[in-house]
Amino acid sequence: MAAPRLNGKVYLVGAGPGDPKLLTLRGKECLEQADVVLFDYLANPAILTHVSDHAERLYVGRRGKGKYPAQDEINRLLIERAQEGKIVVRLKGGDPFVFGRGGEEAEVLASAGIEFEVVPGVTAAVAAPAYAGIPVTHRTLASTVTFVTGHEDPDKPSTGVEWPRLATSHGTLVFLMGMKNLPSIVANLTAEGRSSATPAAIIRWGTRAAQQTVVGTLADIVEKAEAAKMEPPTVIVVGDVVRLREQLNWFERRPLFGKRVLMTRAKEQAAELAELLDAYGAEPVEAPTIRIVPPEDWTAVDRAIDSVGSYQWVIFTSVNGVDRFMTRLRAKGLDARCLAGRQVCCIGPRTAQELEKFGVRADVVPTDYQAEGVLAALEGQNLKQARILIPRAEVARELLPDELRARDAHVDVVTVYRTITPSGDREEWCRQLSDRQIHVVTFTSSSTVRNFVTMLGGVERVRPLLQSVLVACIGPITARTAEEFGLTVSIVPGENTIPALVDAIVRHYDAGRRKQVMASTA
Repeated sequence: MAAPRLNGKVYLVGAGPGDPKLLTLRGKECLEQADVVLFDYLANPAILTHVSDHAERLYVGRRGKGKYPAQDEINRLLIERAQEGKIVVRLKGGDPFVFGRGGEEAEVLASAGIEFEVVPGVTAAVAAPAYAGIPVTHRTLASTVTFVTGHEDPDKPSTGVEWPRLATSHGTLVFLMGMKNLPSIVANLTAEGRSSATPAAIIRWGTRAAQQTVVGTLADIVEKAEAAKMEPPTVIVVGDVVRLREQLNWFERRPLFGKRVLMTRAKEQAAELAELLDAYGAEPVEAPTIRIVPPEDWTAVDRAIDSVGSYQWVIFTSVNGVDRFMTRLRAKGLDARCLAGRQVCCIGPRTAQELEKFGVRADVVPTDYQAEGVLAALEGQNLKQARILIPRAEVARELLPDELRARDAHVDVVTVYRTITPSGDREEWCRQLSDRQIHVVTFTSSSTVRNFVTMLGGVERVRPLLQSVLVACIGPITARTAEEFGLTVSIVPGENTIPALVDAIVRHYDAGRRKQVMASTA
């Protein structure tokens, strides 16, 4: 066991306003190095994917209601863990020094002689209005912006907010943590001379898929907020810049805005799907149901590599198959040259692209990206007595090797990777599904379907959870597996690729919106 560090360090890291991509690069580095992370209610849990599996994670709440550790307890934890020689990250929503009590925590650390570093974050005071189409300053509408706490320290003897100056300011006012005090904020501003016709907006969960925006004036914003049942966390904007929202509302107009999509594929393969969903305005939620691991024994693979020159064909049926086979080949001191003279078939363009990273171009890529498509693409080839190598997963459909053998080919199937069920916060997935926080569940293989059902407690528990959720499957084979478990599949793309899957989800919601428009105008 490694000896503990003599001196620990605390990083006060701003997690940003909610969108996990708004975390700074420095913040990401700190999380990756952390031994301990103390995180808040306002820090998006998706950001914790940057934290090592071995790090200690401590939820310390800090929300307007409910039970959470007192600030003194948080301070004690920071000092205690740092004195143990650990790297500690205090992950705070928004920016640590913008109404985030980061200054208080820094004072405590300095007094205790603990080394610390402040990593600024993107503050919700600017980001939430921006995602709602409201610039906090504008050359012709607002030359100044004032950030105001909407919730002062209740132990202060008197208010520190200068309402007369705020009311007569011609700039933008941004109130953080002010939802409970909205009537008081409006009353103070209007009493001190601010026109009741001044535009106002409230943004809840700004920058997230759950973002909700209410627009009005000081005369009616309280009533509109009550009608919309607005609750914390919110950012309140007062000023003429609110008028620009109608023209600049870019985020909420994206086709998948407000949708949360559960991704069940392996964590290391979720990036492409997550990026595409995010680009369309959805919030990707990681829920990996498979983990890619090496085979228990490499003997068969090594034997195939040693005799690779004897094969006429090598067929890759997945990106994982390419990566694991070519990586093993390199580990044995070989490279792409040993495939010279072999005919290479890849099941789809994404698999072919992965192969090209290793310097090999596929000779055959079928138009139908499944085993049946491979067989059709090889229909004109003379495979009689041909030696064919298929590096693939341990468990897979036997259709392809069986049909090739029926054509008198000699087929060797070698296991280059296995899929196992990972550990995961299964109850949290169930909670989000039962609370209807998830709108779409995506399955990218039959394994993801089977493991999802198993991990969540079986068919009888899963069916009710998915009753109001769209099930999207990457292709007909995966869809068939889902249907065998009694799941209703709503979305299957025309081709078995991640981009096509996301496009199909977008088209589904576009069609739904068109139906609503037609119904409302009928």
